[in-house]
Amino acid sequence: MLAKVLSAALVGIEAHLIDVEVDIAGGLPQFSVVGLPDATVRESRDRVRSALKNTGFHFPAKKITVNLAPAGIKKEGSGLDLAIAIGILVAEDVIPPQNVRGRVCVGELSLDGHIKAITGALSIGIACRPDHSSLLLPAENSQEAAVVQGVTAYPLHTLPEAVAFLNGTVSLDPAHTDRDRFFTTRPVEDDDYGDVKGQDHAKRALEIAAAGGHNLLMVGPPGAGKTMLAKRLPTILPLMEPEEAIETSRVHSVSGQLPANHPLLTVRPFRAPHHSISDAGLIGGGTIPRPGEVSLAHNGVLFLDESPEFRRPVLDGLRQPLEDGHVTLTRASGSLSYPARFMLIAAMNPCPCGYYGDRTRECVCTPHQIRRYRAKLSGPLQDRLDIHIEVPPVSVRDLHDHGPMPESSATIRSRVLAARDRQRHRYRQDGILSNAQLKPRLLKRYCGLEAPAQELLEQALTKLGLSARAHGRIVRVARTIADLAGSDRIEPLHVAEAIQCRSLDRRMEF
Repeated sequence: MLAKVLSAALVGIEAHLIDVEVDIAGGLPQFSVVGLPDATVRESRDRVRSALKNTGFHFPAKKITVNLAPAGIKKEGSGLDLAIAIGILVAEDVIPPQNVRGRVCVGELSLDGHIKAITGALSIGIACRPDHSSLLLPAENSQEAAVVQGVTAYPLHTLPEAVAFLNGTVSLDPAHTDRDRFFTTRPVEDDDYGDVKGQDHAKRALEIAAAGGHNLLMVGPPGAGKTMLAKRLPTILPLMEPEEAIETSRVHSVSGQLPANHPLLTVRPFRAPHHSISDAGLIGGGTIPRPGEVSLAHNGVLFLDESPEFRRPVLDGLRQPLEDGHVTLTRASGSLSYPARFMLIAAMNPCPCGYYGDRTRECVCTPHQIRRYRAKLSGPLQDRLDIHIEVPPVSVRDLHDHGPMPESSATIRSRVLAARDRQRHRYRQDGILSNAQLKPRLLKRYCGLEAPAQELLEQALTKLGLSARAHGRIVRVARTIADLAGSDRIEPLHVAEAIQCRSLDRRMEF
């Protein structure tokens, strides 16, 4: 007998509905899976056979053929186990065929019949939305799928429970997730800029970066507080918009890194990979392609501490995602695209020993060593960093100063939110959310400079020998500074501060 059950398979972060066709015929016992399955899918025959036997169902000793259509899509992962088992039971007349129509079944089976969690439940829920609103999936993933409006997600624990539900002998309450509560409450954060003494210039630069979504590089000696400042950046960033939250959560769901008790990410992610990371780990890829750190940081922050210690090819791999906002992985089997729009925050020492320019410690590096060390961040990559700042060490006197308390993250965040609101209102027709996303054609429309500001910028470009890309970066930063000041026009003082935020463009003196 032939049976057909709907399931889903992931390709990148997109889910595709799959027709699981099961044919049981006479002949020598055989269980074959066709339709471009990977090794994990082929191994499902052993999991399905044991799960059916160990839960009291009859496993037919016949020729069983499972076809996964469309055959042109490569099927990966263990999420097809449940649909294959249900298809066998439908073909054996245990479940009426009409009871599975329009229902999408996904889940991994353990040998004792329990239904285990899968990855990508959020993407699968989105794939079900147009035509199939009923989704049967593991209970651990049900809250995640219920985030998708218009989809009814039924949580399952065991294979017998799934069969009883499809036969109508057991009723299940669909999972429910209150999306609104994730966007109205902000988690309590332990880190706060109110704990940071001194470094007012660095905090101002981070405020500008947060307000406009700009990339930033901090240069300073060891112990100056670069890592501490960067780790507090998420506390002044706004919560994600609903569309941003869904897209970011999908990437984390596909990677298996979405917290079970938090099915929707609203706080912008902060990723800080170690400098030994590989190209595939940072950009994405691998034998089975997976999103890299740049995609896991989508709509959030990617922090590279001790950035010159990263391998040069790894750093240069960031250039295309920084420009395009996505990563395309091309393999012999096809191409995958992952979103990768993030704020890059990099930190580095001024020289190999770390004390070039320090007034309290002597630098032992030669000029050649310093130039070679700084050259590890290539010119094209530095051009893509909107803001470069120097972070000097904090004196002991400043650490023990009992003067006014530094501004808290909440105070800084209020200014950032106000600037972001201005940008959202200004670009509501253009499909962008921040100044950093401005394309060249939009710069002329929204960032026109009057004569005094234009003259100041031209003088700086000539003196510093900046590229056309650096010109655009300065204008975008000046637009953000004007937004923080509540100004519709970009004044000369805004341009001057934006130029001051390009410290690496100045010539080093030895």
